[in-house]
Amino acid sequence: MRTIYIKIISTIVVLFAFSCNTSSNNQLIDDDIFIYVLGVAQDGGYPQAGCSKKCCIKVKNKPDLQQMVTSIAIVDNVENECWIIDVTPDFPKQLHLINEITNSSNPVTIAGVFLTHAHIGHYTGLIHLGHEVMGANNIPVYAMPRMKNFLNNNGPWSQLITKKNIQIETILHESRIKINDQISVVPFLVPHRDEFSETVGYKIKGPNNSIMFIPDIDKWNMWDKNIISEVNSNDYLFLDGTFFDGNELPGRDMSQIPHPFVNESMELFKDLSLAEKNKIYFIHFNHTNPLNFPTSIESNIFIKEGFSLAKQGQIIKL
Repeated sequence: MRTIYIKIISTIVVLFAFSCNTSSNNQLIDDDIFIYVLGVAQDGGYPQAGCSKKCCIKVKNKPDLQQMVTSIAIVDNVENECWIIDVTPDFPKQLHLINEITNSSNPVTIAGVFLTHAHIGHYTGLIHLGHEVMGANNIPVYAMPRMKNFLNNNGPWSQLITKKNIQIETILHESRIKINDQISVVPFLVPHRDEFSETVGYKIKGPNNSIMFIPDIDKWNMWDKNIISEVNSNDYLFLDGTFFDGNELPGRDMSQIPHPFVNESMELFKDLSLAEKNKIYFIHFNHTNPLNFPTSIESNIFIKEGFSLAKQGQIIKL
């Protein structure tokens, strides 16, 4: 009798999981418009090049635990188009992921690319659009003024422009870009290490949901917006979760690579209702972050507090 009861409960849990707005499978998706998470790691991916520490060695031969660099795609399943936010070093694999999830037998059309900033994990995949690889034809690349200037004046990126593989579309703080009849994208400035460009996050508005994407920011209290208000006014948020705390990089001055530590964000969000916490998905995990391991003490605390991790392959209806 107890076994039957357990089976019934398990079935209910499975059915509930499939009824949610998010999913993480690699089967064809019937939703017309959705957000697809292409990667969740910090710029170096996971495992990271040159890392011989336990955090990377233990996943060397475990592909299921390895993660690609943070990027998301807006996918229009009806028109077989996508807009990619941040083109990472893992772009070739991530483009294949999009093609595997869409319903069309034809390759998905890259209708545009949105860049957050000029750190290596967020734009260097553009090189694959060049004549040596895809030979793309005038793909719109949406970039802030300093980011546009960086691409225009530095090779090999400038060659993508002169050979008309890409065309730069200038965007501005809080300017609304309507990418089709149902979807708009709004960039907004966030404080970060802006050596070569500005840094922006994006708000993506679809017919059903509003999604906020902030993979990099220095600290929440340095931003001119209130992150709690942003949680309240959006349906889903992908937020910077690079480091769990300040002890992950012994010998490094963490003030030189500021991010809101996950434990700081958890403290900031602790009084939110469970429904509000469930909107938040942390993303952009450094290879040292213990949240990479579901069995870690930090992961158990994190889940118990009602927070969630972005997952590669996660889908959110727009």
